[in-house]
Amino acid sequence: MAQTYKGRCLCGAVRFEVDPPVAACVTCHCESCRRQCSAPMTAYIGTFDGDWRWTEGQPKFYQSSADVQRGFCADCGSPLSFWSRKLSGMMHFYLACLENPQGLQPTLHVAHEEKLDWLALADGLPCHVGPDYRG
Repeated sequence: MAQTYKGRCLCGAVRFEVDPPVAACVTCHCESCRRQCSAPMTAYIGTFDGDWRWTEGQPKFYQSSADVQRGFCADCGSPLSFWSRKLSGMMHFYLACLENPQGLQPTLHVAHEEKLDWLALADGLPCHVGPDYRG
């Protein structure tokens, strides 16, 4: 069996684990993800409920829209996760929170219609309109 992915916030107060395989590894260009992470785009993994767990501490959650809750560390402010009603049955963790983010690689750009005009993409990955990468 493949090794469990481990992640944490900057200060280490909140930690999580994800059992492989992950359901998806994508980059998101939506305004909400950009604002939460203060970055021009974010990368995250999607994992099915039952395949992940908080192992230390608990994040604080912010309801960023009617259908989305975003988890972050209340101590250091690190963004950790998001959950969407439209993608229910899954939790999403930001790739950069993983102890070994090099172990996974995005395969798709989502919410491409919200991409910042000055951000040049040269990775050849497919681009999807909207956040629902499942089709």
